[in-house]
Amino acid sequence: MGKYLLRRILQMIPVVLGTTLLIYALVFALPGDPVKAMFGDKPVNEAVAAQIRAEYNLDKPFVVQYLLFLKNALTLDFGKTFAGQEVIDVIGRAFPVTIKLAIMAFCFEAIFGVVFGIISGLKKGKWYDSVILVVSLLLISVPTFVTGFVMQYFLGVEWRILPVTAGANPGFLDLLMPAMVLGSVSMAYIIRLSRTEISSNKSEDYVRTARAKGMTNGQVTLRHILRNSLIPVVTYLGSDIGALMGGAMITERIFNIQGVGNTLYQGILRGEGT
Repeated sequence: MGKYLLRRILQMIPVVLGTTLLIYALVFALPGDPVKAMFGDKPVNEAVAAQIRAEYNLDKPFVVQYLLFLKNALTLDFGKTFAGQEVIDVIGRAFPVTIKLAIMAFCFEAIFGVVFGIISGLKKGKWYDSVILVVSLLLISVPTFVTGFVMQYFLGVEWRILPVTAGANPGFLDLLMPAMVLGSVSMAYIIRLSRTEISSNKSEDYVRTARAKGMTNGQVTLRHILRNSLIPVVTYLGSDIGALMGGAMITERIFNIQGVGNTLYQGILRGEGT
């Protein structure tokens, strides 16, 4: 066990180095001067600009900048933003918001995905099964940002049920619509996966045997069909938590949520990754 863990940790090192190098190179290659972008339309004093470049190591070659970044990162020193704030403090404020959003999205997709999947699988061929399949197909096919804008318009602007944007300190209702948008695609996959598994298990021999022994439909469904059908669904849900965290950037941008994704996006636009 110890050798396995050590091997896995050693395998992570080149992956982490390669990922950080690629991201750093992409940010470095962005056009424009981040120092001049700080001043906007105001005239830039070259002496001040040179001092800022030296402070943030922007006057050094790419390789030197990257090595300095790695050295500081190993000591958990991620530097400061152009506004003078510690990066780790900025991420620390944004991280709980993203965690809250991801948890709400996870609960939304797990509850509604499983419920509608069970209904669709047990009542295969009914009209509401067709409706559920069409809606799930639309959610998978339509990009997330389109779903977000549509829900903003109807739930926020037209019907005024939920807030249109979340803001700096979002509460439950502020994050409810973004969580629905973030979890919508995964919910659709869970619906279709649950339906497929239930439809397949309904015709298995052990189900027919259980009915032949005199078990009621409810007992067969709970003890045999659902118990076996939901195993792959639980597996999918476990692997989807990380995907929700990673996919939160687009949702945070749409709803102006000050989470990790939106913070990183703003930092990249300002060239603060270099």
